[in-house]
Amino acid sequence: MSKKILFFGNERLATGVATAAPVLQGLIEAGFEVAALVIAQSEPGQSRQPRQLEVAALAERHNIPVLALENLAESADQLRSFGAEAAVLVAYGKLVPPDIINLFPSGIINVHPSLLPQFRGSTPLESVILDGALETGVSLMRLVAEMDAGPLFAQQKVPLTGRETKQELADKLSKIGSEMVLQNLPKILDGSLRPQPQSGEPTLSQQIEKQDGRLDFAKPAIRLEREVRAYAGWPRSHTTIGKTEVIITKAHVTEGQGPAGKTWQEGRQFGIYTTPGILVIDHLIPAGKKEMPAAAFLAGHSIS
Repeated sequence: MSKKILFFGNERLATGVATAAPVLQGLIEAGFEVAALVIAQSEPGQSRQPRQLEVAALAERHNIPVLALENLAESADQLRSFGAEAAVLVAYGKLVPPDIINLFPSGIINVHPSLLPQFRGSTPLESVILDGALETGVSLMRLVAEMDAGPLFAQQKVPLTGRETKQELADKLSKIGSEMVLQNLPKILDGSLRPQPQSGEPTLSQQIEKQDGRLDFAKPAIRLEREVRAYAGWPRSHTTIGKTEVIITKAHVTEGQGPAGKTWQEGRQFGIYTTPGILVIDHLIPAGKKEMPAAAFLAGHSIS
C-alpha cells in the first residue's frame, strides 16, 4: 500500500480563524509521505492583508513543496507527476475539477466540519452558531465534483454548548478531523473502507458578506450575541457607541425593554437595547485601540 499523498487546503475551517494545522501535522507524524502541499492562490484584489498560512510554514519546516496554484485544471500534469495514491483536503476554498479528482486512485478525502448533508458550503461553523444548533460534527467524505455531495467514510457528532466562539469551534473540529483521518486513511488506501452515500435532506450554509458585521439592533439580542461569536475574526461585529466606532468581541444577553439601539447601563456594565432583550457588552475593541473589558471602556468613553 502506497502512503504517498498530496495535501490540499489551508486548514482554516472558517474565514478569520487561525489553525495549528493538526491534520497535516498528524499525517507527517504518522509517517505518510506528503509529496506536496497544494494551496489556492488568491485572485488579485481578493485578499485582505493575507497572513502566512500555518500549513505552509509547517510544510516548509518538513521540506514539503508548497504549490500555490491559480488554476488546478491547468496543473494536472504537475500534480500527476507526484504519483500520489490519494489526496487529503481540508479547507481548500475552491471547487476541485473532476479531472483533478480522478488523478488519484483512492480519490481525494475531504474533512468537512459539519454533519453532512447539513450545512454544505463554505460557512458551516458560522451557520451552526447563528442557528443555535445543539450539535455539529465532522464528516470524512470522498470528494466529488458537486459541492460537499460525496459519499461518507465516517462521521462524528459534537455537542454544542451555545457559548462556542468560531475559533474555539474550529480548534475542536480540527482536532477531531485529524483523529478521523489518521484512523480511517489506512483503511481507505487498502480498500477495506468504502464510502456510503449521504442520507437526508441537504441544507446549505449561510452566505456571509462584509456588511453583515454591522449590528442591527432591531434583531433579538440572542441573535446578535450569536453573530458576535460567529463573526469573530471576520467580518466582526461593528457598531457605534456614543461617538466611538467599536468591534464587540464578547457579549451576553439579559432581559429588558427599551428603544432598539439605545444604550443601557447598570453599574459598571453597559449594553444596547434590542428587539427584544439587551445585548450586554463584555469586551470590545474601540477604533485604534486594543481589546478591553466593558468597564475599562466606560472609564474613558461616553456611551450616550
